Amino acid sequence: MTTPRFVLDNSVVMSWCFEDESSEYADKVLESLENCEAVVPSIWPLEVGNVLLVAERRNRIDEASSTHFLEILNALPIQVEPDPPDRIFTRILSLARMYEMSTYDASYLDLAMRVDIEIATLDESLRRVAKQVGMEVYSHETT
Repeated sequence: MTTPRFVLDNSVVMSWCFEDESSEYADKVLESLENCEAVVPSIWPLEVGNVLLVAERRNRIDEASSTHFLEILNALPIQVEPDPPDRIFTRILSLARMYEMSTYDASYLDLAMRVDIEIATLDESLRRVAKQVGMEVYSHETT
């Protein structure tokens, strides 16, 4: 039997780090990682690092807390999927143009479409576009 998988958007991940961004949905997604595996595009580690770095600079979080959060993330079943540069420069850029979204968001959408799995996101525009292209938004009740 294969482990259920879903694409995990950084909006959900970062809500686990910052109390003022927490949500019941994000908490349930985190709980579901006990039985599921998350898949993220290759941009994800850089996105996480950048959000933490900006938060440190704005004194929202200290370096020790950032390091601790990264240790927690490293222990979770999150698989980084490689994106070859030609895919980024063609398919992902095309999706971003077509749906007027960032290339970052398009990389999550592309991954969900490519591996044909649901996407867990708190980003309303990404949710809307995912539904528009026929992709399901991850619901923790499905596991």
